[in-house]
Amino acid sequence: MNRHESSPTGERVRTAVLLAAGLGSRLAPFTDAVPKCMVPVSGMPILGRLVRSLDRCGFERLVVVTGYRSDVIRDYLGKRFGQLAIEYVVSPVFETTNNIYSLWLVRDLIDEAFLLVESDLVFDTDLLLPLLRPDRIAVSRQLPWMSGTTVTLAAEGIVDAFFPAPPGIYGAHCTSADHFMAVNICSLSRGTWDEVRRRLDLHVAAGETGTFYETVFAEMTAQGCMTAEAVIFPTDRWYEIDAAVDLRAAELIFPGLPSVAGGPPSRCPDPGVTR
Repeated sequence: MNRHESSPTGERVRTAVLLAAGLGSRLAPFTDAVPKCMVPVSGMPILGRLVRSLDRCGFERLVVVTGYRSDVIRDYLGKRFGQLAIEYVVSPVFETTNNIYSLWLVRDLIDEAFLLVESDLVFDTDLLLPLLRPDRIAVSRQLPWMSGTTVTLAAEGIVDAFFPAPPGIYGAHCTSADHFMAVNICSLSRGTWDEVRRRLDLHVAAGETGTFYETVFAEMTAQGCMTAEAVIFPTDRWYEIDAAVDLRAAELIFPGLPSVAGGPPSRCPDPGVTR
């Protein structure tokens, strides 16, 4: 299969897909009554920080995949948040599936370049700017607290391999110095997405719904039909919330609420075409 061409240089991503269906059981008891994305970091829900960042960066459409306590998310966001028009998809089997299934659920709703982001992340808003161009993936140097999918990079900064972590085995991943941690934020061009959703169909039809969507990325990269440019997230400017210890650590990095003084937050500058 030929390598997909990236979207035109001038294309700017304005749609985001947020995966927020999981139980968040490792964060109990904070998640006994609310989804993980509604747990606060320094006084604001993780979800609030995420959507504010998307709004500030000029996103216009947000599709949220919910499952556990979807009513809490819908009540918090409503149909619009700032300039974001919000749509919802509810996973009926969130208790027994993983994020590969959540992404599959949006296959008929998305027919454009988009940003894919998981809902347990806190990060500085301006880190999103390079991801406003399609076919880019956020990665980070590894620290001991991190876990999940890792990637390796070619000399020109292109991701040349994905290494998804085993589902259900926390902390089992490659810690080699040449492996970067995937931050679970990426932008996909329409061409890349067309191939991703074709393969998602195959995995779901085969009953392979308990794994990660990075399994598809790994296949495509290995076969030369996915090209993703790495965007490096500094290790002190983002955090993934999985357990109570992560909450405490994240609050040391993000000790205060996002600035909203003087009315709505100003928009991020256009990212241009530079990396």
